[in-house]
Amino acid sequence: MQTNDTAYCTHNHDQCIASALDQAETLCRRQGARLTLLRRQVLELVWQSHKPVGAYEILAMLSQTLERSAAPPTVYRALDFLQAQGLVHRIASLNAYIGCPHPEQPHESSFLICEKCRNTVELDNAVISTAIAQAANTSGFLVNHSSVELTGLCPNCRKPD
Repeated sequence: MQTNDTAYCTHNHDQCIASALDQAETLCRRQGARLTLLRRQVLELVWQSHKPVGAYEILAMLSQTLERSAAPPTVYRALDFLQAQGLVHRIASLNAYIGCPHPEQPHESSFLICEKCRNTVELDNAVISTAIAQAANTSGFLVNHSSVELTGLCPNCRKPD
């Protein structure tokens, strides 16, 4: 089971962001997709923490950094592009986005979302994906995409004060 457990431990977050941006550049170049300055800025804002961020939060952050203001459709188009390239995931229950730690490989993900601090960890677990596909197949249902969102408390929020 692969996890992005860096959300629960101390790590060099600047390096984490830089690595995600470098990986995005490489992936887009390989796929013939154009990672524009705005798309890159949106991706960087998504990676600012391991917490899902909404489009309007991104819009507010962009308005502080851009010389001209961005409109909501512009941010949504950038997020759609990043999602299509596998660089971000949409967390439906929060209507927010989080960076994907391994965009180079197509996968179905499960997310552990802390109800208190909102830190979110992506699990890439073949057992979960296989179980979902098998259960759906038993019902005669063909799954095109799945995303499992589990809420609870992360190790840091479970610690007694």
